[in-house]
Amino acid sequence: MMNSNRKKQKTAAWIGSIAGILIVAAILITLNAILKPLNWRWDCTEDKRYTLSRGSENILKHLDKVVSLRFYYSRDAADMPVFLKNYASRVEDLLGEFKRAGGDKIDLRQLNPTPDSDEEDSAVLDGVSGRPLDMFGSGDPIYFGVAVSCGGRTAVLPFLSPENEAQLEYDLARAITEVTADRKVKLGILSSLPVMGGYSAPPMMMNSAPNPPWWIVTELKRNYDVVEIPVSGTEIASDIDVILALQPQNLSDGMLFALDQFILRGGKVLAFLDPFAVSGMRQQPYPQPGGSSFDKLLKAWGIEFNSGKIVADRKLATRLRGPYGNVESMPTVLTLGKAEMDTAIPALSALNTLLLFCPGEFSGTPVEGLTQTVLLHSSDDAGLVESFEAQGSGEQILKNLKPENREFALALQLAGTFPTAFPDGSPEPPAAEDGKEKKAEQSSQKKADSLKKSTQPGAVVLVGDADMLFDSFCVRQGNFLGQTVAQPINDNLSFALNLVDQLSGDENLFEIRARGASSRPFTVVRDLQAKAEKEFQGKIVQLEEELRTVQMQIDELQRKRKPGEKELLSSEQRKVLADFRRKEVEARKELKQVRRQLRREIDSLENTLIFINIALMPILVVAAGITVAAVKRRRSAHR
Repeated sequence: MMNSNRKKQKTAAWIGSIAGILIVAAILITLNAILKPLNWRWDCTEDKRYTLSRGSENILKHLDKVVSLRFYYSRDAADMPVFLKNYASRVEDLLGEFKRAGGDKIDLRQLNPTPDSDEEDSAVLDGVSGRPLDMFGSGDPIYFGVAVSCGGRTAVLPFLSPENEAQLEYDLARAITEVTADRKVKLGILSSLPVMGGYSAPPMMMNSAPNPPWWIVTELKRNYDVVEIPVSGTEIASDIDVILALQPQNLSDGMLFALDQFILRGGKVLAFLDPFAVSGMRQQPYPQPGGSSFDKLLKAWGIEFNSGKIVADRKLATRLRGPYGNVESMPTVLTLGKAEMDTAIPALSALNTLLLFCPGEFSGTPVEGLTQTVLLHSSDDAGLVESFEAQGSGEQILKNLKPENREFALALQLAGTFPTAFPDGSPEPPAAEDGKEKKAEQSSQKKADSLKKSTQPGAVVLVGDADMLFDSFCVRQGNFLGQTVAQPINDNLSFALNLVDQLSGDENLFEIRARGASSRPFTVVRDLQAKAEKEFQGKIVQLEEELRTVQMQIDELQRKRKPGEKELLSSEQRKVLADFRRKEVEARKELKQVRRQLRREIDSLENTLIFINIALMPILVVAAGITVAAVKRRRSAHR
């Protein structure tokens, strides 16, 4: 009888458990169906990558016009890859966030362009391009893009590549600002480098293709009305709002005077100067490495740029692969983290990593009326090396490096009232003999009309490296379904674009853009390597010093050798050489021990990180489960 009751109790317990599970499942399914339209999510990523940034929220909140977002997606395409379907779902979620934040100012429509449909015609008219999935282009094209329009203006993302997912929010926000802006800011580019593209040399063959513009120019053209300012010119158009100067060399006094007057009128300048522009060497016949032509202006502002020397930093050295496949630390190629940036500046606050290639330093004290803010700096384990030394190996540079135990200013901002660099007015152009009197009269009039100080506060940002914006140092380009895509490999592009936005007054895109690059340096490992390499160099220098001392002793013994001695080396010389070899062996043993210790410390740190990232959480879950089970068992025992 008791066995029968126990069986009934067990059966009832099993039925109750199954019923409870079914009830819970039904509740979860019902709640999911009810809450799905609300699109509630909990973003657990460190930088809130799946939540709209404050910049996007501000742009959408201040819309005073209705913006139409048309999302073209070939939903019914039979051969649509799974990874594109998954990405399309994430794009829909992001567009839903834009709709939620913009409210009735965002008109979101999702269209499915099928062959020969009205939706396909609309996609073609909007500039959303169809892409064939097969390599022969014989199948129906698929559409996967977004068109943003307002007031007769349209901005298009022709094809959304999953590789650029991190940039999608920024691209959408930028498109909205582009179609709603009253007018585009006019940006002038002044450069001695081939940043605008074109032929690097006179085309010798009919099929020679021009070089594309640098990616920084392509990005700027999306938001700004970009015009080129010729370096050989002497004037700057009055409707230019911001000037981007990239390694401006061989500027005439006339152009420098035009820049001077532009700044005094309240114009904004972002200048990338370079003591060793490697990008100029790669594309002949453009200028060879050397300083820029800004010295005259800098001197008037109380600033100096050392165009003959490069900042080398042992702690911030970048590990690069050499021409023979070996990996070495290159102290003239600096990897900067947040510790080397002024993150209080909005344009820099969300950046993580910058790569500078042979940068120069700024020094001096700004003249009265100007305030200086250092944006980027080196570590305190840095020094200056000659420009020609940058072509040597990293080991050779480290051997000759003499740290000055101070931080070098690599980029700075000047703001306030600028003085003129031309107190005597406009420089006089060469005049012909028959027009001397007329030229003199025009020159005196220009001198009288020229500004001597700022009419309104201005701003100039100076950066000691132009190569950081060269494509090879900031983006990785590839091809996706026939479309050229570029992935940032660091925050160099974001750094430049943020500063242009800051100078032009559009600050809402700062936070969004920086979310695109996620590279972060392992600073602890970096410091360990720098410490060890510093110790290596001390041993190497000591060894070479001993070698020179021994060689001097041998030379001295050779001079003292008696006439008629036939032995090449005397017994005393052999003893000195034997002592040196013994010292050499001991020094090399010490170097090996230091290397082993470095490797052990790095391996220990790496193993600790792996344990924390992989094993710690499961262990905590298991421990929590065991604890809960033990507590329950104890309570049952007490009952």
